[in-house]
Amino acid sequence: MARITATRRLPEGGLEPLRAAGHDVIESDDDRVLSAAELADAARNSDALVCLLTDRIDREVLQAGAGRLRVVANVAVGYDNIDVAAANEFGIIVCNTPGVLDETTADLAFLLILAASRLAHDAEDDLRKGRWDGWGIMQYLGRDVHGATIGLVGYGRIGQAVARRARGFDMNVLHHTRNDTGIPGWESNLDRLLESSDIVSLHVPLSDTTRHLIGARELSLMKPTAVLVNTARGPVVDEEALAIALENETVFAAGIDVFEREPRVHPRLLTAPRTVLLPHIGSGSIETRTRMAVVASEGALAVLAGESPTNAVTRVP
Repeated sequence: MARITATRRLPEGGLEPLRAAGHDVIESDDDRVLSAAELADAARNSDALVCLLTDRIDREVLQAGAGRLRVVANVAVGYDNIDVAAANEFGIIVCNTPGVLDETTADLAFLLILAASRLAHDAEDDLRKGRWDGWGIMQYLGRDVHGATIGLVGYGRIGQAVARRARGFDMNVLHHTRNDTGIPGWESNLDRLLESSDIVSLHVPLSDTTRHLIGARELSLMKPTAVLVNTARGPVVDEEALAIALENETVFAAGIDVFEREPRVHPRLLTAPRTVLLPHIGSGSIETRTRMAVVASEGALAVLAGESPTNAVTRVP
């Protein structure tokens, strides 16, 4: 019997694969973010960690677990919160949850596309606060989504799911990746995609090359009528530069679900006009979050059984 520590409370049934196998599963009592020292202590005393993207699983945490800790199962697709190189060094497998949240996150991206383009937040805010005094032909004039050109930066599973939705709105779909996808609409040059798109939606992982991928220069290339949507990772966008672009009407609107320094949001972005801001709810449905936890648990279970999990992101020793 192995000891598994879940760093946060998970949806009901999410840890069931591990419990059903007879393992000792320790769950958080108060569902708070653990400190670095607490994470290191959990790693030191566990055979597996089931963690979230808010947990910083750095070299020190992994080194504390070296010798006992066999697997870190991240309940997320991205794993920039984990020092994967250190995990490899210490022979610790890292798992994630690919293919689970694609459709749910794509739904959320399209919600932001629609809400930002049609100025839904501005209109609702006025209505709720008693500032709306009746219909007027010049009120809340947003931009049409149907028939527009959408530029997808990154074209993995989530980007492709957004593309499917966009085609249902009769949109012209462009996408940019480092390598030619062989799919119609591929644009090799990011600048050209930004210049050509009415809506730009970001779907890239966070890395050294994508950090501040969209900054002041890139925003200046976009149409003044364009909308930017980010459901990828917060640091992909320079929040201050985006706020300035919105203030100066360099871009029309933005829909943002992820932020550079979560849970902090740049104060200038909080007050920027024509924005829809959501607290990282891209995968936030009961069905998807539960399935994410189950897939992470199944990956940990496979490692503990001496098997090679299909969702491993590090080499299996």
